[in-house]
Amino acid sequence: MKKSAGKILNRELSWLEFNARVLDEAADQSTPPLERLKFLAIFSGNLDEFYMVRFAGINRSAYKKEDHSGKDPQALLQQISSRAKNLVNRQYKLFHSEIRPALEAEGIRLKKWENLTSLQKENLRKFFISDILPVLTPIGIDRSHPFPLLPNLGLELLIRLRRPDDKQERYAVMEVPQGLARFIEVENSGNKCSFLALDDLITGNIDLLFNGCQIVECSAFRVTRDMDFSIDEETVADLLVEMRDALQRNAKRPVIRLEIASAMTVSSRKWLYEKLGITKDNVYSIDGLLNLKSCFQIAALDRPDLLPFPMEPLQSIYVKPTETVFEAIRRNGSFLLHHPYESFAPVIRFLNEAADDPDVLAIKQTLYRVSGDSPIVKALMRAARNGKQVTVLVELKARFDEENNINWALELDRAGANVIYGVANLKVHCKTLLVVRREKDGIRRYVHIGTGNYNDKTARQYTDLGFFTDDKAIAADCSSLFNVITGFSSPPVWNKLLVAPYNMLERILYMIDREAELSTQQNPGSIRIKINALIDPEIIKHLYDAAKKHVRIELAVRGICGLNPEVLPKKFADNITVVSILDRFLEHSRIFRFGNNGTPEYYIGSSDLMQRNLRRRIEMLVPVEKEEIRSELDFILNTVLSDKRKGRRLLSAYRYSRTWKGKEIFEPTRAQSVLYEFYRERLEKTEAAKKQNGELIVFHSPDKEQHQ
Repeated sequence: MKKSAGKILNRELSWLEFNARVLDEAADQSTPPLERLKFLAIFSGNLDEFYMVRFAGINRSAYKKEDHSGKDPQALLQQISSRAKNLVNRQYKLFHSEIRPALEAEGIRLKKWENLTSLQKENLRKFFISDILPVLTPIGIDRSHPFPLLPNLGLELLIRLRRPDDKQERYAVMEVPQGLARFIEVENSGNKCSFLALDDLITGNIDLLFNGCQIVECSAFRVTRDMDFSIDEETVADLLVEMRDALQRNAKRPVIRLEIASAMTVSSRKWLYEKLGITKDNVYSIDGLLNLKSCFQIAALDRPDLLPFPMEPLQSIYVKPTETVFEAIRRNGSFLLHHPYESFAPVIRFLNEAADDPDVLAIKQTLYRVSGDSPIVKALMRAARNGKQVTVLVELKARFDEENNINWALELDRAGANVIYGVANLKVHCKTLLVVRREKDGIRRYVHIGTGNYNDKTARQYTDLGFFTDDKAIAADCSSLFNVITGFSSPPVWNKLLVAPYNMLERILYMIDREAELSTQQNPGSIRIKINALIDPEIIKHLYDAAKKHVRIELAVRGICGLNPEVLPKKFADNITVVSILDRFLEHSRIFRFGNNGTPEYYIGSSDLMQRNLRRRIEMLVPVEKEEIRSELDFILNTVLSDKRKGRRLLSAYRYSRTWKGKEIFEPTRAQSVLYEFYRERLEKTEAAKKQNGELIVFHSPDKEQHQ
């Protein structure tokens, strides 16, 4: 075993290997070029968030000379910086040597100012004067003009110049406006189009901003700030007010990463390092465009020929267009939606119907991340205005969504909803919706529980499960959970739900240990789990112990995985399999299956196996008892664990392989393609059966329903 690896792999180093697998998707030459560009952008966005939070926390530990998760923080920072810089170098090599040429071959060009024609420069200069120049604000730095407060992740220009009346060189700083598109269209003719980066356009016309001055140098740079902050919720009087103040204070947080154009001169670099108070260790010299995350704009071009085969969300077989979602739940008892293969529209319909139904008395929902123009929130606001009792938990502490959630919380409050801003010292991460309705036979409660957010945008990009039911015990548990969240109620004895931080960890450990106790070499136990992250040391220890008792443990872990296969003796090592899938959709659903000696237990829900999820968040796992849904979950698990095209197997500490038992990887096992075909064929068979039975068939695109 490597000296650097332990029984529990380091979270940050494991995360970097996850982002390396994202970069692998950009390197996959069988992937269409715009999709490859999208993965480059995803890689950049991921790395930004990593530095703002995880790197920032370790950096503070190093400053305070504290241990970080059992490792010397200074040594860990060096490991992270070295690996991250290698990955960024690979990213730009892919961009320059493969992806950009592939796009150019298809008529999509990223131009440079100096390579434009005279006519193009003339037209763009006119555009610059009318649309860009009024927005720009250069700031000269001298004794009367101190160095400005630069925004986090803002793209800046450093200008070195000489004034006509002064031989001394001076510096100025100017922000490239974040509210404008990064890429300006230069030409567009059929399938041929070209773009110029906004910062390049500004640099090409910089003379208009410094009249009479000699421009010596103009170079781009970008700062990343420490955005990892917390609030002592026990001492604040108003969490919403405190969160707004904290977000304003974030503008002044320390700089922890600096990206600079490689062409920036040594003298300008030294001047900038001194002004920002940053060392060379945290400086990235970039040969090319800074902030490749902005390439999402190019990746979104309407060029189907340069994108993967379309996989539009399908209509659910469980919700008929001619019935309400309430009727569908009563008819089916419980059913599952699998996004994005199946449309998110029934969830929105459910809320819209509840908002307008005179028999609906109350709606209770948790919101963690929602879209900027959320039909979910609009339905809740309409329900409140229609006189329903609407209670919404808006998690203000959802990382990077704090401001969006504050705005929605205020809108909901103005509409008359009861808005709860979270629970002291716990993030509410569970995804649940409870609707209380008056019916002929009394009050009935309808429940939706999801593995992902109530976000109509990410529901088209993330794989998630949504579970509808009117099960009385589950509904009672959901009611109790809302009482815990909104009031001072103590956690009850839960009927069916596993709820963190109350009974979830204890129950998961029990089920792992039960597999070990029941397992024999002739009749091995079985644990199959699909999650986003596995880093909880206690869970991992129990999994190691179960593997030594011959339990077959199959894990689909998309991202961080602290489990180290090298820890186990060789004869038990094959009892644990870890697969990570990176593909066009972000794997986000959580599924748990414990064999239980032939009487299996299934759960789905919001929780990953991390210390924060199990101990510091309110999470929920719901049992799946209906055989039809269990069979579907088995199919999902079988498909995901068998992916030989986009699946990578964890071989040793931090090392994943795209090959499977030495065989070539082929398309037929690609999990996301297999799953989409499964749902498409199931829908076609259902519609054909309905047609044969003489039922009225209404064909429509489910995601084009009216959500207003």
